[in-house]
Amino acid sequence: MLRPALTAFFALLSVSWGASALVVPLKGWTPIGGDASQWQDAAGACLIREDKYGQAFPQLTDKQQATATANRLRSSLTAGGLKEVVTQPVAGEGGAWNVLASYAYQESGVTYRISQLFMSQGGILRTVSGSSALNNTNACANAMRDFIRYSVN
Repeated sequence: MLRPALTAFFALLSVSWGASALVVPLKGWTPIGGDASQWQDAAGACLIREDKYGQAFPQLTDKQQATATANRLRSSLTAGGLKEVVTQPVAGEGGAWNVLASYAYQESGVTYRISQLFMSQGGILRTVSGSSALNNTNACANAMRDFIRYSVN
């Protein structure tokens, strides 16, 4: 099962705060332990997690700002030892822009593919991250990535 390793990974990335209200409308997905900030598919092969950070993250108001932020994020993730890092600006809600990152993370001999959307919520960093084992052939992986890319705001 994927959850313990990824929960530890996300714990290293941040300290969450505040109540979360992420709704994952994917068939068969349920909150983990009743926590609406963490969801998994029925097989436990894919995980979606929402985090809010105490870190300032200004609203990105145009594609140029989002592209510059995506480039800095790519450099930072690569310098942090993550592999296959790709970042891109994505249009968000209300004219805002977000940054979508994809990368490989290895733990305990297993490589995970992470998709992570970086957004500003009231000037504070909020992320929604999805993960699955790199060799996962479960349909949940593509549905999860599409949800993060096109449905999260």
